[in-house]
Amino acid sequence: MGLEIDEDPQLSPSAMGKLDACVPVTVEPGVHLPGRGGVRIDDTLVVRQEADGGPELLTITTKELLAL
Repeated sequence: MGLEIDEDPQLSPSAMGKLDACVPVTVEPGVHLPGRGGVRIDDTLVVRQEADGGPELLTITTKELLAL
């Protein structure tokens, strides 16, 4: 959501610190097969405190598998 690739704050098992409320972040799990390609399914959300309903998902696309 910023200007650079993989800029802080980052969400990862090794990340330290706390995300501030109202910060937009992307969650980008992916599968990559060497020599074949891959897929990444991105979600964009806004960090919100539990008292405010928790994270707000901004991504509205389906994650249903579509065979082309």
